[in-house]
Amino acid sequence: MRIAIFSDIHSNVDALREAITLMKAQNPDRFVCLGDVVGYGADPNGCCELVRPLVEICIMGNHDAAVSGRMNYDYYYDAARNALRHHSELVSETHRKWLANLPYVADDPDDERICYSHGSPINPQDFDYILSTTHADQLRTHWDSLRPVTFIGHSHLTVAYEMPPPDAPESSRELRCDTLQLRDDRKYIITVGSVGQPRDNDARGCFVLLDTDTLTVSYHRVEYDIVSAAERIFADTELAADFGKRLFLGI
Repeated sequence: MRIAIFSDIHSNVDALREAITLMKAQNPDRFVCLGDVVGYGADPNGCCELVRPLVEICIMGNHDAAVSGRMNYDYYYDAARNALRHHSELVSETHRKWLANLPYVADDPDDERICYSHGSPINPQDFDYILSTTHADQLRTHWDSLRPVTFIGHSHLTVAYEMPPPDAPESSRELRCDTLQLRDDRKYIITVGSVGQPRDNDARGCFVLLDTDTLTVSYHRVEYDIVSAAERIFADTELAADFGKRLFLGI
């Protein structure tokens, strides 16, 4: 089975359209979204309209939770908070209800080895980041609760962590490569990057393709019209211009 997995669209409909085209060209058996359909960008409704009929599984991200009224975001920095308030006013009631009912975490319905979460799969409603081998090693204390392979978003990075069993002497390993070959004697946290607001110093969007037969994961980059996406943001005075500027830099 081949599964296309993507995350962190952040209302960037230009990037999402191109990502969908490229994902469909891979002929996957299933599409999975790891959350943050909304937030930051200019078209939250357009992104919801494209994601909803496409995916078999969609996970709730922190921005989805905020816009749909599932979490308090008063502690967010001003620009992000203002964007969330604005999107909560823009998003249709139909999309709001859909966002509000997304799960925090989900196991793959056909492969018990695979789990999907926005941030850490442990207490997923807290949306904790996994940004280092130190964070991955902390997860090893929950070894029995972890699926062999967990796909996450949230950080907008393209990195994976290979975790040995908790009684092994070695530490977790960071993996950065275009294709990963997964081992049966390890567990993995795989961060899939961002479709709509990359932060790995590459302005292109990103998704991954999982082949469950060979246990390989490949990263795929998405070229899209960044100028169009940024101009949509610049045209909306409720959104910070920096949200558009950063798209050109991939930060």
